Amino acid sequence: MKILLVEDDRRASEYLAKGLRELGHVVEQAFDGEAGLKAAETGNYDVLVLDRMLPRLDGLEIVKRLRTEGSSVPILILSALDEVDERIQGLRAGGDDYLAKPYHLEELAARLDALARRQGEAGFVGKLKIADLELDARSRRVTRAGRKIELTAREFQLLEFLMRHAGQVVTRTMILEGVWDYHFDPKTNVIDVHISRLRQAIDKGFERQLLHTVRGAGYTLTEDP
Repeated sequence: MKILLVEDDRRASEYLAKGLRELGHVVEQAFDGEAGLKAAETGNYDVLVLDRMLPRLDGLEIVKRLRTEGSSVPILILSALDEVDERIQGLRAGGDDYLAKPYHLEELAARLDALARRQGEAGFVGKLKIADLELDARSRRVTRAGRKIELTAREFQLLEFLMRHAGQVVTRTMILEGVWDYHFDPKTNVIDVHISRLRQAIDKGFERQLLHTVRGAGYTLTEDP
């Protein structure tokens, strides 16, 4: 999932972002309400994690504005305010879920998965297939010709990104932004290393190769040679 995290407590934000990234998600961060609203309006996110009390623009005001603008992105509200009235206000403003602080990362991650599944009923494609390669985004299971393929969280995320752009040439910049959440080239070989590992996992031992390098352009996942 691609997640926008709007939290003004930088220490809490970094802790949560790190935990979500380790679970294989792409996380972008904003540290005040105005920046959060702008990112939500201009970005394409699967879910928003939004602190209730933010500087420059209140969290509930962000929710109201997004809903008024027609946005249907799922929103999880985080708040130190756990009173029933506060939860009701958050949900009535247009929030989809409300989690009181302090929280457990595992519970927050489970709630985000539930929101993504709910949103999936409105168009999210959970099962992807190219030739005999199949990926289930919800169960995080990958098989080829019926054989289960074990991938790390990052390799799974990279494969899902490539499968959602099947037949297209994806550049290094596209991969960095879509999988690593970098908006610049950090001058490392991290993509090459993961592409190599992914190619070993999904192509080694099979007659038909699916993952191709397009010299000077990027990579493509296709059943065509």
